[in-house]
Amino acid sequence: MKNEQVHAIIGPQTSSQAKFVIELGGKAEVPIVSFSATSPTLPATRSNYFVRTAKDDSSQVKAIASIVQAYGWREIVPIYEDTEYGNGLVPFLLDAFQEIDTRVPYGSRIPLDFNKSQIMRELNKLKAMQKSIFLVHMSAPLGSRLFLLAKDAGMMSEGYAWIVTDGLSAILDPVGYELMDSMQGVLGVRPHIPASKKLESFKSRWRKNFTTSNPQIKMNELNLFGLWAYDTVWAIAMAVEKAGIVHSGYVKPNTSESTVDIAGLGKSEMGPRLLRSILSTRFQGLSGDFHLAGGEMVSAFEIINVIGKAERVIGYWTQEIGLSRNLYSKGRTADSTSKKKLKEPIWPGDTTHQPKRLRIGVPLKTGFNEFIKVEWDPEGDTPNVSGFTPDVFRSVVQALPFPLPYEFIPFVNETKQSNGTYDQLLEQIELKVGFMLLQVFPA
Repeated sequence: MKNEQVHAIIGPQTSSQAKFVIELGGKAEVPIVSFSATSPTLPATRSNYFVRTAKDDSSQVKAIASIVQAYGWREIVPIYEDTEYGNGLVPFLLDAFQEIDTRVPYGSRIPLDFNKSQIMRELNKLKAMQKSIFLVHMSAPLGSRLFLLAKDAGMMSEGYAWIVTDGLSAILDPVGYELMDSMQGVLGVRPHIPASKKLESFKSRWRKNFTTSNPQIKMNELNLFGLWAYDTVWAIAMAVEKAGIVHSGYVKPNTSESTVDIAGLGKSEMGPRLLRSILSTRFQGLSGDFHLAGGEMVSAFEIINVIGKAERVIGYWTQEIGLSRNLYSKGRTADSTSKKKLKEPIWPGDTTHQPKRLRIGVPLKTGFNEFIKVEWDPEGDTPNVSGFTPDVFRSVVQALPFPLPYEFIPFVNETKQSNGTYDQLLEQIELKVGFMLLQVFPA
């Protein structure tokens, strides 16, 4: 700004660096355009000259809360890095979980300089506390270490559930097999990038050019932040052209020669015009429709599940319709936070059984419907268990000081008819099928 008199700056890359640069941009009226500084605390301190072409981290909070609510988790533990990026999201998470009545009994804050033994000590602490549902908000370097150690600690096995924010989920394509192997069954939330011929054409040229220039180096795929960076450069170039900026300098401050660099910066002559041009620029980029609403990008989120060497999209979330299997579903349904709105994931331990869920066997009896009644959802195979007995059970679970996910499993055959007597249902417990019996009175 002082020596070159630049009129726009792309960056900085991290949220901790951004605060200082944002302040300089505001004083010099120079647009600061960042594609990766995502902390939600930045808007509180920014000037009007801070433009974010990445998504604010807090924009994914409602999507995360919808997943937690869909799977009925009453307790979750955030694990986050002790940086501007990590700490900035925590207040938003706490508010979102409070709204859905999900407790956060503990928060695990991991400094960047923690070594393996220190991280393992924290994981063992969580294990000893019998916590099993975790949300990880970390950048890739620290997050990759965490999951490798979590696997060593036996916390990537059946009975555990992990959700990661886009700091990790957005870069899964390029990471190595060892990290992907340690994250099997993890769910992730990340902004959705729509498929397009433009994107596929660019990826093809990218692979060809990279292989030609670096034949001995294994090529990494472009991640979400790379696509945002590319679109950001194009946006600024188009904005400069549209604003008709050829050459201009800075207006010097009306002060005597100052020994303080910030005081002697001056103001960009073209800064205000260029800012307006950037904010009004709209085009189809690699990451989709490039359009800044309130100085930030907007888009839908996709929910992914890490399986094998890749990730599978199991659903989407938008502000308008909540969770859905199809991004283009129209209209809000009666229950947009149901797990039925997502494809069935594979959980840690290579299982389809939802972590820590009590299986309760329900006898199918004729008569005494006031005590217990089993009906079936006409749109699927989900049983609706009602009556005095399950109501008492639900009231007890609600009063417990700890979360207890559960599901009612009617004792029926393939035709949804009774699969045997009350005594035969009791035998299922002895055979270790996994039932706890829901007692019905009179027997």
